[in-house]
Amino acid sequence: MIHSVHGISEIGLAGIRQTWNPSPAETIELAVKRGEGRLTAGGAFIAITHPYTGRSPNDKFVVHEPESADKVWWGKVNQPLSQDKWDVLERDVKSYLNTKELFIRDVYACANPAYRMGVRLISESAWHTLFSYNQFIRPYLADLADFEPQFTILHAPEFHPDPDRHGTRRIAQGPTCAIVLNLARREIIICGTRYAGEIKKSIFTALNYILPLKGVFPMHCAANVGLTGDTALFFGLSGTGKTTLSADHRRGLIGDDEHGWSEAGVFNFEGGCYAKVIRLSQDAEPEIYATLSQFGTVLENVVMDPESHSLDLDSDAITENTRAAYPIHYIPNYVATGMGGHPRNVLFLTADAFGVLPPISKLTTEQALYYFLSGYTAKLAGTERGVAEPQATFSTCFGAPFMVHYPHVYADLLREKLEANRCTVWLVNTGWSGGPYGVGQRMKISHTRAMVTAILDGRLRDVETVVHPIFGVHVPRTCPGVPADVLDPRVTWADKAAYDVAAADLQKRFEANYAVLQQ
Repeated sequence: MIHSVHGISEIGLAGIRQTWNPSPAETIELAVKRGEGRLTAGGAFIAITHPYTGRSPNDKFVVHEPESADKVWWGKVNQPLSQDKWDVLERDVKSYLNTKELFIRDVYACANPAYRMGVRLISESAWHTLFSYNQFIRPYLADLADFEPQFTILHAPEFHPDPDRHGTRRIAQGPTCAIVLNLARREIIICGTRYAGEIKKSIFTALNYILPLKGVFPMHCAANVGLTGDTALFFGLSGTGKTTLSADHRRGLIGDDEHGWSEAGVFNFEGGCYAKVIRLSQDAEPEIYATLSQFGTVLENVVMDPESHSLDLDSDAITENTRAAYPIHYIPNYVATGMGGHPRNVLFLTADAFGVLPPISKLTTEQALYYFLSGYTAKLAGTERGVAEPQATFSTCFGAPFMVHYPHVYADLLREKLEANRCTVWLVNTGWSGGPYGVGQRMKISHTRAMVTAILDGRLRDVETVVHPIFGVHVPRTCPGVPADVLDPRVTWADKAAYDVAAADLQKRFEANYAVLQQ
């Protein structure tokens, strides 16, 4: 355990005891001893994060202070918290943490050394520091002795903020939580929630503020690279296939979720993966499946048999949002540097539960900006209380909860990168075909993989396309390994008139959403 000379006393913390940068094995021993989780039959560590089993975007705040106030896209995504309320919350959280045993983890964000940022997590929970060890870039042991953080996370999952005292959200029932970023102080407070995804996404949010000021385009996307050095990007919201499609044994994995695009090329923000594992298939996703039986992997909210400790990946008894966090080197063909060149192909992934978008189409630059700002996918019936039918979901820039600047800042960076590097942009629908959810069928992953492979191999570069009459995108007439009738979504519907109505309805939703963005 290596203690940095830049200690936590400098920010008024001591705790009743401190544990610095323990190894994964030591961390797991501590977490199990403290009752924070258990080991699975395969050797992974499993934790339950009730009552929060996903992110809490309505509880995220940004401190309203002079340095960043004129740059932040204030509103539902970035709710302001006054400096006075921050001061009280910070003081109370530190007082609380000083009554606990503290676990400190020092890690890096950003694989490109020119933009590397030291991140320190100070937590009352041992297993969350293992999550951070897996998820971020691990320093060399020699770097830990004088590690100096550029961003510090105060992590108090059992501390619940008082809305009256701290200015956070009031809820009707249940424990309160808050995720608060102070961009001027380079400090983040996460309290009241055990869900580990808040840790990684809070740093992603910070980078979405910092990097555009340096001319770097931050992206909610996966990235991989072929043998010839051809980098590809996979944008998409949760459940659209970023992690699945980027984990390809024929290509090197740069990262599965968060990247920057600078003048030198693409680089991963992280050193690990955070895969959704509900109904994970060993046949369809063998690389990810194998990580579930590797020591050190952290599982969240996966159902486990209490006696055999075997996993039930098909069960959503706790949540649909079951997760696995593991170091990227658990994937055999990872890119050790975490960096790649400028991409040739950019893929926008969407899971269209209405079943009307083409499974693959080519976009012009203007269309690419439109679909990027739209950030469309569909929420399925049954995944949330009160959702009885598919719902269109628009998340600006394919990651609205993490965007700090106004959307045009990111769109301008995308245009600049696409035009400078002559990228081809594709829209890939990993959702439904032959009808909406409940009528049609989910797109076969074998067909989607064949389409993606054809894109990356260059076999679709000069293929003949037809303009879709409603969406205006350019749909290939043929694709190796995919039946021709699959490529035309209207053909797959038994009721062609019903397809026309559904497609026109979705297009109107796009237009209404885009109109709001222009206001």
